[in-house]
Amino acid sequence: MSSTHKPAPTTKDEWLALLGSLRIPEGMWVDGEWAGARSGATTPLTAPRDGRVVAHLPAADEADIDAVVKSARKAFLRGDWSRLQPRERGEVLIRWADLLEEHRDELALLIALEMGKPVTDAWAVEMRTVIGLIRWYGELADKVMDESPRGRENSLALVTREPLGVIAAITPWNFPMTLSTFKVPAALIAGNSVVLKPASQSPLSMLRAAELAHQAGVPAGVLQVVTGSGPVTGAALGRHPDIATLTFTGSTDVGKQLLTYAGESNAKPVWLELGGKSPNIIFPDAPDMAEAIRTAAWAIAFNSGQMCTAGSRLIVHESVRDEVVAGVVEHLKALRIGDPLDPATQFGPLASRRHRDDVLAEITKGAETSAKLALGSDQPLDRPGWYVEPAVFVDVRPDDRLAQHEIFGPVLSVLTFSDEAEAVSIANNSDYGLGSSVWTGDLSRAHRMSRAIEAGLVWVNCFEEGDYSVPFGGRKLSGHGADKSVHGLEKFTALKTTWIAL
Repeated sequence: MSSTHKPAPTTKDEWLALLGSLRIPEGMWVDGEWAGARSGATTPLTAPRDGRVVAHLPAADEADIDAVVKSARKAFLRGDWSRLQPRERGEVLIRWADLLEEHRDELALLIALEMGKPVTDAWAVEMRTVIGLIRWYGELADKVMDESPRGRENSLALVTREPLGVIAAITPWNFPMTLSTFKVPAALIAGNSVVLKPASQSPLSMLRAAELAHQAGVPAGVLQVVTGSGPVTGAALGRHPDIATLTFTGSTDVGKQLLTYAGESNAKPVWLELGGKSPNIIFPDAPDMAEAIRTAAWAIAFNSGQMCTAGSRLIVHESVRDEVVAGVVEHLKALRIGDPLDPATQFGPLASRRHRDDVLAEITKGAETSAKLALGSDQPLDRPGWYVEPAVFVDVRPDDRLAQHEIFGPVLSVLTFSDEAEAVSIANNSDYGLGSSVWTGDLSRAHRMSRAIEAGLVWVNCFEEGDYSVPFGGRKLSGHGADKSVHGLEKFTALKTTWIAL
């Protein structure tokens, strides 16, 4: 099947018409079919665009998770996936990618409905990444080689990579499909069974995606999607002794708790991609200052600022501070805030009422410091749904809460520096180390800065760039390990050495 797709709907009326015929999942995807919680318990899912309940989803408890993990383990031992030839597993993933492309409108609409992302971003950005990454791993499946060290006269050494068994993946609400597909296809092509728990706010798109994976040929029990709360459902996965590895993207506090659960159970490896407070550093010699300014505004406004890599610390040389701030404020003021189902919308609601209130509380705290609010308000917009304006604080000090705490919303803190050493000091004055960016026309400075910044990702004269072939991960409280690329396979396989005397 071709990777092309008919153009996305272009009007709000077209998206609303599609919404009228949309089948919204209301069960878990378990052992190749839809299932409820054994207790019958459900939790409501609310659409951020208007605050309405759009689904009631099963609230899985420890007994549900035990049954699902046992099913996944049974599927692994059965071998119709784990012992399938790698090329055949890859072909199934490519068929899955084709089906996701075929259902792209439906999936983009589910994403916009469940977490408030503008549907044009869901269609053009998130779905493009999801489809491309699954296809990329499908094509990689038979190209990862084992090893046989040379030079042994009387012996033969083999180093093989083997699947681990049952992988648990727990993913957040801000990119419901992207951050799940950072993990799931890599675990699958390695031969594992996967139990995925999406965030309770946004499981709809991955539930539907799992059904499509089954249609593509992923056997029953090999990819299962469960729903429920972190303290109950997530904890049950963290403590389950038959989970071989747990991979998590989300908050630092929850990541720490999952490490505790692992220690309380079978000491399973826990791979963490956590929060961030990304520095975006602009020098006066940026090769295109207008582009640097536009990108700085985009880096805090895209996805309504709900990104672990959001450029929330804008660190600007004092000589261009006023120019940069004025330009960023102008760009943010011009954003079209509105219904995520309107293709004209550039900035949608926050993902939940609770999260909106938390972000507004941080703006209130910031306004009580010596920092000045150059744009925005600590009051919600007067409309249904969970909407706020972007906020910009200037005169922020490096140790202020505004510069240290991950707000996970559209709140930008502007700091200034006088020289390169001070820029590095401010950038590294953080418990986090995920994303970072440097704008300079000086090649040597670009290399010095990229080596000096304590982060897993450094973008030079750009922001949030990359492709499937490069790893994504952080340092310090931003976690460890890598998603994407060939390196994304490492946490889902075990090395085995076989030494044969000849």
